[in-house]
Amino acid sequence: MPRDLPIGNGSMLAAYDFDYQIRDFYYPRVGKENHALGHPWRFGVWLEGEFAWLNRDNWTLRREYVPGALVTSVTASHPSLPLRLHFNDAIDYEKNILVRRVRVENLSSRPLVPRLFFHADINALENEIGDTVFFDPKNACLIHYKGPRYFLMSCATETTLGVTYFATGTKRHRGLEGTWRDAENGLLGANPIAQGAVDSVIGIHLQLAPGADAVCHYWLAVGENYHEVEELHRFITQVGAESLIERNIDYWRRWVAAGERDFGGLPPLLAECYRRSLLILRTQIDRGGAVIAANDTDIRQFNQDTYSYMWPRDGAIVAQALDRAGYGSLCRRFLEFCTRKAVNYNYSASILAETGFLMHKYNPDGSVGSSWQPWMQGEEMQLPIQEDETALVIWAIWNHYLIHRDIEAIRPFYSPFVERAADFLLGFRDDRTGLPLPSFDLWEERRGVFTYTTATVIAGLAAASSLAALFHEAERADAYRQGADEVRAALDTHLYSPGEGRFMRGIVIENGLPKYDVTVDASLLGLVIFGAYDAQDERVARTIQAVEERLWLKTGSGGLARYEGDNYQRMATRGDVPGNPWVVCTLWLAQCRIAKARDLRELELAVPLLVWVAERALASGVLPEQVHPDSGEFISVSPLTWSHGTFVATVLDYLRKGQELSALPALGVMDKG
Repeated sequence: MPRDLPIGNGSMLAAYDFDYQIRDFYYPRVGKENHALGHPWRFGVWLEGEFAWLNRDNWTLRREYVPGALVTSVTASHPSLPLRLHFNDAIDYEKNILVRRVRVENLSSRPLVPRLFFHADINALENEIGDTVFFDPKNACLIHYKGPRYFLMSCATETTLGVTYFATGTKRHRGLEGTWRDAENGLLGANPIAQGAVDSVIGIHLQLAPGADAVCHYWLAVGENYHEVEELHRFITQVGAESLIERNIDYWRRWVAAGERDFGGLPPLLAECYRRSLLILRTQIDRGGAVIAANDTDIRQFNQDTYSYMWPRDGAIVAQALDRAGYGSLCRRFLEFCTRKAVNYNYSASILAETGFLMHKYNPDGSVGSSWQPWMQGEEMQLPIQEDETALVIWAIWNHYLIHRDIEAIRPFYSPFVERAADFLLGFRDDRTGLPLPSFDLWEERRGVFTYTTATVIAGLAAASSLAALFHEAERADAYRQGADEVRAALDTHLYSPGEGRFMRGIVIENGLPKYDVTVDASLLGLVIFGAYDAQDERVARTIQAVEERLWLKTGSGGLARYEGDNYQRMATRGDVPGNPWVVCTLWLAQCRIAKARDLRELELAVPLLVWVAERALASGVLPEQVHPDSGEFISVSPLTWSHGTFVATVLDYLRKGQELSALPALGVMDKG
């Protein structure tokens, strides 16, 4: 089930499913550790002998955010319970506290005494072995703990403070489903302690006059020891849970306002999707700088792994978009992560200080992530890398300088990172063709020499040349510039197909031998996106045309597929469906239309693609990786950080190009048509 309504502060992240249940809960880093492991944290209501867990089967849910804030706004109505529930959840921007406000409306003409139940399925340190949960009489709260992880839970009504009704017990062991089942009769057993595989429930009893409402709060404080969570609990009781909600609404509205701009007549839907994308991106970025691809545990069903890693390519694209949007500090943290933290971890022959390249992906702490890319092909050693991941970090560093012109800020990135990484790009080439040597493609499915990867190498070497010149390294600057020119010439010679009249996807390695791959692939649009070629180049224009004609879904949900015959999570095998439509691919096409536009009329051709993306978002604004080719339902993970970052970048491309085109008459420049 896709995730919706993520909230977080860079150290904690809560991700909800469509039933408004927490399914992923991360601390102390975004993406690591996941103390929910995909198991639902439930909320239930008992009233007059009837019990209902909150989900789409029992309730009508409206899932949104408070406008302009990383605070949820969810309303729930039940067909037979005369209640309406209003939820606001927030993770404090500064302290590791999750607080929930529940306002319960009595829709009947009689007094009601509902009971609310807050369930927590905590698996400390990402496993359910050896946990303890106990009632703490000192603070009238429940505490889960294991090792250096403590989770304190308490609650308050308008007249009471602390936990009065609770249950602790065993889950998923010897036929026991979990303590949450104890709530279904409206009563909790008050077992004071449980250990092993455990969960817990807190109950709150409310009294509602006819037509009246009441408010209660529940909170979860997380830390490394008892003292830390106790101090957070005291802070909540002193400041007030209601004040915490309000201070976070105010904080995030001020945060997103820093990126506000004139949207140049774009539809309000796109402006709102842009703002919401900024906020959602913030939830997926660890305070240490790692830009995590996605935090949706349900993807584990395929191979017991997740997207909770930092891919340097995705991170560079997202960080650059945020940099342009006005959030330079987030970009700098990412660059520091790649150039300092990640390279401190040895992994076989891959340490960047020795070889110059970044690995496939990284954990949020900078250690090397899991990989399926082998070190060996036949009897020969090969590098298990995607070369674009190294090149695009250099590209992001140079663009960071162009935005801020802060030479002191980028100086630590230049040496040793840029020098070693650019030297690697320069040397990792075929002596015969001048192309980059084989690596894995950006889709991580095949090994070879790809047009997209080659375009990013050109961008990386060009950026390195500019950085070298900035630091008066004339010899390096010339070498990198010459290398970029040589790679571009090699791309012209070897990756352009005169017969097809367009660029090829690449040259793949099959049984140790090269083979031309003329598959139409959306990644070919990278020729324009990273500046390797002008969008007006006839060869590029024909390539873009082929991508649109052969990858756009002309039936069903529309959108652009990744490539012809894409079978990854494929939902339809008809001939008119080349693959599931992807958000980033559709946005790449919009970016190419923007780059190619010579007047405002042509620029407007990008708007329907942006609208297509925004219309696929959930009510919360969350965007997925891909959607169903017929129904448009989310496929794979959500939110996908890459999708939101590319949406922000595309909107900024549109606004910048609009300003440039609008200025042409004032400068006396004639449109050459």
